[in-house]
Amino acid sequence: MESIKTWALDDRPREKMEAHGAGVLSNAELLAILVGSGVPGKSAVEMMREILNDYNDSLKLLGKATIEDLTRYKGMGKAKAITVLAACQLANQRLKEELPQRLHIASSADIFEYFRPRMQDLTIEECHLLLLDQGMTVKGSVLLSRGGIAGASVDVRCLLRHALLGQATSVVLCHNHPSGRTNPSREDDNLTQQAAEACKVVGIRFIDHVIFAGNDYYSYLENGKL
Repeated sequence: MESIKTWALDDRPREKMEAHGAGVLSNAELLAILVGSGVPGKSAVEMMREILNDYNDSLKLLGKATIEDLTRYKGMGKAKAITVLAACQLANQRLKEELPQRLHIASSADIFEYFRPRMQDLTIEECHLLLLDQGMTVKGSVLLSRGGIAGASVDVRCLLRHALLGQATSVVLCHNHPSGRTNPSREDDNLTQQAAEACKVVGIRFIDHVIFAGNDYYSYLENGKL
């Protein structure tokens, strides 16, 4: 395959971006700009298109790859692999920055949208506590625990401490399942019951426990278990 330099100007990623803006470029073209070069017989765009094809053309899935995963591809040295993964992380960071700071929570779907940018790509389990005021507006969130693929333990006393210090009148417990399955475990059921009972004692409303699994979620409230 001929090199990018021999392509028509409109087909070159940098020139296309300069002339038409970044929005017209594919993921492969954008990443090709970052990695800079391909290998003999294969342009940077082709190389990135081949890699993305193995990740269903998803930056989300690509961002979960390791440096070792990417360096298995011909032409992808450690520096290029790090550059690609850094770009995926920047995309994730941008989503986090765009989260509304004073979001009003009206449903479990709102909770899902609030946490999705920070939880959908996690490969280990994390548990967060969402703090809400009297009007169900987000005051902030706290990371309660971080564990392995199998789970993350939560101390209910720690949950109450953060809720009281944050002056929250209502709280929502949120955690992810790296397995991709939304079904709650027995441990999830026990934690939900303990957290709800503990919050009731101190006068804090326990609104919901939401389990994240990729682009789907499970809500204890929606399923009539709270």
